[in-house]
Amino acid sequence: MVCTLEELRSKDVINVVNGENLGRVDDLELDAETAAVTALILYGRPKILGLFGPRENCVIGFRQIHLIGKDTILVALENIENCSTCTKIKIN
Repeated sequence: MVCTLEELRSKDVINVVNGENLGRVDDLELDAETAAVTALILYGRPKILGLFGPRENCVIGFRQIHLIGKDTILVALENIENCSTCTKIKIN
């Protein structure tokens, strides 16, 4: 299955461990040497109407992706709270 970034951005990312909808894909991480996708990036979303600042950005590694379907992307993230166990990145 071949997907464009635009197609991936329209899919909800669901954690199969707890059923949480993590949001939608905002960006991809690529290995420059092999041109392979290594991770999906979900930028931090505002907490409670933006009053408490944004959540951490979340990088979901390729090995954590279980299925890319027609409407959703299923991932397995253990013990997460707003992607707290994902790799955290800062976007300037």
